[in-house]
Amino acid sequence: MAQRDREDPHRPSRRRGQGELESQVLGALREAQAPVTAAWVQERLGGDLAYTTVVTILTRLLAKDAVARERRGRSFVWRPTADVAGLAALKMRRLLDGESDREAVLASFVTALPPDDEQVLRALLETAHATDGADATDGADGVGGADGVPDGTED
Repeated sequence: MAQRDREDPHRPSRRRGQGELESQVLGALREAQAPVTAAWVQERLGGDLAYTTVVTILTRLLAKDAVARERRGRSFVWRPTADVAGLAALKMRRLLDGESDREAVLASFVTALPPDDEQVLRALLETAHATDGADATDGADGVGGADGVPDGTED
């Protein structure tokens, strides 16, 4: 008999959205006071997940640098290195890195933002530029103005 057939027919099955389980695992790790085992995470999430599923998610998060692990006895203990927002940002950067026309992707993203989100993004960019200080006046190669175009000065 298949696993699905053995489940309670009165209990509605719900498929988690993409990334939802990763977020739940990260959330559980962030609640822990110290590094914890996969079994602890499994129990914290309600125990309806298979232990192997929890380990798979933890391993995926490790590959994304969102968690760290250390050997403790014969198993591992896990701790978060990123929060849910950091994980989302990492996903966004990886998607952007996978595209050949970054400018087009960014332009499409920005033009699709609701006005409130656009204002938040503008404020964050202004803050980032302000904290860059002198670095904001040099191009990526250290030559020229903020746009990287030589400003006519030579060494």
